Formats: sequence, structure tokens, C-alpha cells
Amino acid sequence: MKKRLSILIPLAALAGCAHNEAQPGEGSTAGPEAIRYETSPCFGMCPVYTVTVRRDGSGTFTGMRNTQVKGDRTFTVTPAQYAAFAARLAPYRPEGEKLYQPGSPLCENAATDMPGVDVKWTGPKGTDHLNVYYGCDRRKNGAMIDALGNAVDSLPIESLIGERP
Repeated sequence: MKKRLSILIPLAALAGCAHNEAQPGEGSTAGPEAIRYETSPCFGMCPVYTVTVRRDGSGTFTGMRNTQVKGDRTFTVTPAQYAAFAARLAPYRPEGEKLYQPGSPLCENAATDMPGVDVKWTGPKGTDHLNVYYGCDRRKNGAMIDALGNAVDSLPIESLIGERP
């Protein structure tokens, strides 16, 4: 019995040291510290705004054109909302910088007068940057354009943006 206890006590002590991963917004070190998502204008009535969400749950919305709310507003996100937003963008996050702009190798054929999005992930390892003009070859980039355009649906900012075309 004494031998069994001598094995169990160290195991119990090790269990107390087990790593318990925190969720985003709860002190987790996984993922970016902040994600900045900025839309660009189009020929029509596309909403133009910037939204920044941080792992700590804080968010800032700045409405510029064709949005329900103009100017700066703060909001909060739950860990699940932050994680959902980050997950929607994650497949397209480059290491460093990636630009889908007319005339570049990633955008040989482009429609005109389309909006776009500029996304920056900022964290302990620096900043990653993705800029996508939505007119870049929709046949090649359609899934990415749709995912990026709908990424903000996981954030509580619909009433700030208003109607989207």
C-alpha cells in the first residue's frame, strides 16, 4: 500500500501542473493579439469601415461610408465570437504579406469598380497582412472572396454596418 501511495502522490502533483489551454479572450497566447479588417469602397453603395477585434474581447468599429453608424464605436466580443472570426480568416492568413491587386501575379484578370478588404493580424511574432481586391479573377478566388466578405458575420456589428449589397 505504501508503494502505491508513493507512486500516486507524484502523479497527483504532476496533474496539478497540467497545461490548461485558455480560450481566446481569457489570457490565451494562441492566435493573434488583434485582427484589423478594413473594407474599401466600390463604385456603388458598398459599406466602408474598419473593425478591430482583440483577443481580450475588446473591439472598435469605425464607419466611414455607407454604414449605419459613422465614426468610432466600441463593442465587446465573446471568446467564441473572436475565435469564429479568426477561424474564418485563418485559411487565408499569409506569412508576411500577400496582395491580390490588379496587375499583380495574383490578379491577372480584374473587374473594375469592386470593393476589397485589407486584413492585418498583429501578435507577438509581428504582423501578417492580406489585401484582396474583390475584382481579382472570381473564378480562381471566389471561395476566398466569399469567406473574407462574410467573416464579419461572426461579430456583433451588423447594426453598425447596416444593409450590405
